[in-house]
Amino acid sequence: MRRDQPPRPLAVGNVLTVYSDALGAWTASQVTGFDVAAQCAAVLELDWSGTEPRTVADLGDDVRPLRLTHHSWGGKVSHCNHGWILPRSFTVIGSLPSLVTAPTYSYGPTWGRGEQLARQRHWDSGDREDWNAPYALTCTADELADEHTRDVVQAGVKHLTVHGISRLDCARLVSAFPNLTRLSLSGNLGTLTSAAVLNQLPRLQGLTIRDLFGMEPTDCLLPRQVPEVEDVSLYGIPADYAAATRKTWRPHMRHGVELDIRGARKAEWVAANAANPLRDWDGREHIPRTSYRKAVTQYKATRDAFLSEIASGEQHGSILEIGRAFGAAFNTLDRRTGFIETVEREELFDALDFLAGEAQTAAGHDLSTARAALIEGVDSIRDW
Repeated sequence: MRRDQPPRPLAVGNVLTVYSDALGAWTASQVTGFDVAAQCAAVLELDWSGTEPRTVADLGDDVRPLRLTHHSWGGKVSHCNHGWILPRSFTVIGSLPSLVTAPTYSYGPTWGRGEQLARQRHWDSGDREDWNAPYALTCTADELADEHTRDVVQAGVKHLTVHGISRLDCARLVSAFPNLTRLSLSGNLGTLTSAAVLNQLPRLQGLTIRDLFGMEPTDCLLPRQVPEVEDVSLYGIPADYAAATRKTWRPHMRHGVELDIRGARKAEWVAANAANPLRDWDGREHIPRTSYRKAVTQYKATRDAFLSEIASGEQHGSILEIGRAFGAAFNTLDRRTGFIETVEREELFDALDFLAGEAQTAAGHDLSTARAALIEGVDSIRDW
């Protein structure tokens, strides 16, 4: 597959159409440019919806960009860069001269399917409440378990996002939500069982799985059973399941399947990192391997010092200094490679929250004062 052009034929000026669940109708967009190095296409959404168009002429004489005035958009056009694999549900119906000539510096993970137009029309109707897709459900694993106890089939749910999974039976999920087109599952080294049953979702277009394990190579999606799939995103999953999925779906990229598989982990890694809140740094593109190892070493040293101080039963006077040592150590690490960005900064504070919570559980009493002292020590010296 060539790397200097999109896998599916696509050109500047192409007008595309796709069915939109958000609108209950077809909508359209236009390709306005390419970034070959980043393998991205700039896509302009059009202010149009209707019955399925066969040619550009079916869009009418007033083809114009979708201009967003809802919330804080301030009249900007809906123009965004996406990965240049044209999803298989999109169809090229012809070409027009580009409706905009300026580049866009916005990036989005998935191609728009009319959601912005639905939000704009909702706003134009005078309703200032946020537009929520009636076919989408986001819930925690515990909330989903409550639904399962009622054995309710939710045929109207097409997009389902479940987070906080410790253990989930995919067979029960498929039974309760038989008409899913998009499914996103995430956990914290949680376990999926019966993952092969996801092949019984014939309308499935997109699957995202993050930080979940328990899947075998035989559990991967199969093109002949889920022929509408157009994006598969896996991160923090078993290595053999990742390899099987990649091998199965890579030939379908030229037909419009976006494949993003990263963070494949072996069982030994999972066991070794169960209590490591910085484990997501392992293999992250901009974090050097040596920096990751030193970060984990420093976290463990801080954890040990904090737990020891709490266990001593003293007034915790050293906790401020423990925090300062943590902040100073990461100052040194970041000075060498500059890898601590906004996400990493938040993850470092999450790691401190994790160890404080661990200490509080062990101590059996409130440690909010000790936690505050730890954070104060970090903040007093950090430059990241």
